Amino acid sequence: MAGHVVGGITITHPERRVFGEDGPTKGEVAAYYEAVAPWMLPELSGRPLSLVRCPQGSTGPCFFQKHHADTLGPHVKAVDIEEKDGDEAHYIYVDDVRGVLELVQMNTLEFHPWGAHADKPDRPDRLVFDLDPSAGVEWKAIVGAAREIRERLAEAKLESFVRTSGGKGLHVVAPFRRGPSWIAVKAFCESIADAMVAEHPKRYIAEASKTKREGLIFIDWLRNTRGATSVTGWSLRARPGAPVAMPVRWEEIARLKSGSAFDLKKALKRAKSLDADPWEGIASLSQSLPS
Repeated sequence: MAGHVVGGITITHPERRVFGEDGPTKGEVAAYYEAVAPWMLPELSGRPLSLVRCPQGSTGPCFFQKHHADTLGPHVKAVDIEEKDGDEAHYIYVDDVRGVLELVQMNTLEFHPWGAHADKPDRPDRLVFDLDPSAGVEWKAIVGAAREIRERLAEAKLESFVRTSGGKGLHVVAPFRRGPSWIAVKAFCESIADAMVAEHPKRYIAEASKTKREGLIFIDWLRNTRGATSVTGWSLRARPGAPVAMPVRWEEIARLKSGSAFDLKKALKRAKSLDADPWEGIASLSQSLPS
């Protein structure tokens, strides 16, 4: 089948199944991202990105890509960022739906932005806690962990927002005025995670140890470092069933059953029925990270 045009971008092989035999096609993935772009772009636009690209679909080998290449398309932008070795590299960012769709044409399924904008990559403006439960942890315990982080952030005068991860857990996200260093953001997030572990050692763990994690929720604060990324809201995940990382209102999480409660079809339905962004106000909040 010849390519077809979505949002002004030609998508080749639109009939190719990219989530297994019964899953959505490449064309349906492109149509999905065009439909949800008004909700997704505010969190994604203008930030350096890591992509998950799956040339053979989610059931084949996938890889992360953060460096720009001209083959990605004319609406996929490049920004020079200094790396650990001191050399500069071209990183990817987009600022409109055409850039997103050009990346979908190049078999991108997942979008993971930095917690900083491309114009000032060393001045973060967003933090994230990724709650990653081990097998057997009940959903209500994950909900409780997210609410506890929300309360601790509120004590620090930071309003926060929540999304499903598209996997097993939840992400808690808080914006702040840019200015603090990555080191300061990391230290602040580590202190919250450590305090939760100290208070509830049989509930939480704050170190990325698979062997010690059994029966616990890993509070992943390590996303808050320079160059680290976290999946954006409305992004598909390259997993069976085409789950979506979904921004939700705080009062919604208890009614869900898992972090993969939304798939492509449910996310499309939600996008069409939403009256307001579940994260309404996040861009206009003026709050400061405690020093």
